[in-house]
Amino acid sequence: MIWLVLITRLLLALVGGLGAYRAAVWILDRTSLSRSYEMLLIGLAALVGAVIGLLIGGPLGRQFQRLGGVLDRATAKVSAAALFITAIGLVVGLGIGALGSMALFRLPVIGIYLLPLLFMFTGYIFAYVAFRRHADIARLFGLKNLPASSGRGMVSPKVLDTSAIIDARIGDIVPTLFLEGELILPGFVLEELQSIADSTEPLRRARGRRGLECVEALRAGESRLVILDRDYPGLGEVDAKLIKLAKELDAKIVTTDFNLNKVAQIQGVEVLNVNNLANALKPVVLPGESLHVRVVREGKEEDQGVAYLDDGTMVVIEGGRYRVGQEVVVEVTSVL
Repeated sequence: MIWLVLITRLLLALVGGLGAYRAAVWILDRTSLSRSYEMLLIGLAALVGAVIGLLIGGPLGRQFQRLGGVLDRATAKVSAAALFITAIGLVVGLGIGALGSMALFRLPVIGIYLLPLLFMFTGYIFAYVAFRRHADIARLFGLKNLPASSGRGMVSPKVLDTSAIIDARIGDIVPTLFLEGELILPGFVLEELQSIADSTEPLRRARGRRGLECVEALRAGESRLVILDRDYPGLGEVDAKLIKLAKELDAKIVTTDFNLNKVAQIQGVEVLNVNNLANALKPVVLPGESLHVRVVREGKEEDQGVAYLDDGTMVVIEGGRYRVGQEVVVEVTSVL
C-alpha cells in the first residue's frame, strides 16, 4: 500500500503549495513591490509550501498505511458489529471535523486549504479509537455478547521464523487451534528456505526441504497462512527484518531460535518459542510410575536398553539389552 503514502504526500504538497500561493498573493497585494519581484516571491512561497506538505505527508501517509494494514487484516476476522461501530466512529469524526471547519473558514486565505487535513485527522482518530475499543463501546449500548476488547483491539498475527518452519512442529500445532490469528510467512523467510533447500550440504538441504514441505502442509490446511511479499533491503539479516515486520504489524514472532527470542524481547516484540511450548507440555513422570514402551536399541552401558516416550523423551531401561524390538512395562526409578 505504498500508493497511500504517495497519494498523501502529493495531496499535502498540493494543499501546501496552493495555501502558500494564496497567502503570498494576499500579503503582497498590500505591498508596493515590483511585479517581477512579487512573482518571484509568490513562486518561492508556493515551492516552500509544497515541499513542507511533501515532508509532512510522508509520516502521515505511513500512519494511514499502518491503519490500512490493520483494517485489511481485521475485516476478515472481526464481526459485522465491529465494522459497523468503526463506521459510526468515522462518521462522528467527520462530524466533529465539520464543526471545526467553521472556525477554519474564518482564517484568511489558507483556511479553506486546511479543511482536508482537519477531516482526515478527525476521521482517522475517531475511526481508529472506535475500531480498537469496539467491544467496550458496544457494551455502553447494551450489547453484551461481544468479547472484551484487549489493549490491542484484536488477535495479533503471528510471524513465522525460518527456524520454526524447519523445525516443522508448527505444522502439528496449527491444526490444534492453539495459535489464534493469521500466520504471516514473509517472502524473505521463504527465500531463505529455498536457499537452504538448494544447499550442496546434504543435511542442510534436507532441513530446507522439510521446511518447504511444512509450508505446503500449512497452505493445504485451513491454517490462515498468508505469504506477505514485503522486504527491507536496508536490513541485511533475516532476524532484523522479522523484528521490523513484527513491529509494523503489531505481531508476535514464532521461532525456535534462542538468540532471536532474546533480541526480539529486548526490542519489545513478543515471541512464541515452540521449544518453550514443548517443554511445558512434557508429561510429568514420577518415580514409581509404570510405563509401557518399546525398546528400540541397546544402551551405552552393559545390559541397558533404550526406549522413547511419545514426546521424544529417552527412557534408559536396566536389563533391556536383550529386549530390543519388544514392548515392555517398566517402572520409573529416577528422573533426570
